[in-house]
Amino acid sequence: MLKSIKVRDYMTRGLITLKPDMELFEAISLLQKNRISGAPVVDENGHLIGVLSEGDCLNAIIKDIYYEEAGGRVSEYMSTAVETIGPDEDIIDIAIDFNKKRKRRFPVIEDGRLVGQISQRDILRAVLEIAQHPSHG
Repeated sequence: MLKSIKVRDYMTRGLITLKPDMELFEAISLLQKNRISGAPVVDENGHLIGVLSEGDCLNAIIKDIYYEEAGGRVSEYMSTAVETIGPDEDIIDIAIDFNKKRKRRFPVIEDGRLVGQISQRDILRAVLEIAQHPSHG
């Protein structure tokens, strides 16, 4: 049913991104303001270098409380082991990966640059669209 549907057809573009030298509390404010649970961290050329999640922020705050130091830079707290995918991967394969790897989203990389993100919500949107318009599948 979804074999011909590619990640690029349903990925989110125009992501909120963070810079590694951004202040942690500025990044937390950006996550809160945009109601997102995390954001990719990119260098000046748009290359993905990490992801800062709400969990990373909580860990930073706990560490800061323990050591009585507040703040720091995004680069100090972001996760750098980030699994990525390409825009031409099949949606069904990514759905299986979501289930198998217990991930909620994957950054999408093309030619070394961050071009979008695909989430479980995006996959569900694709399934609904295909179910409502079977001629597109």
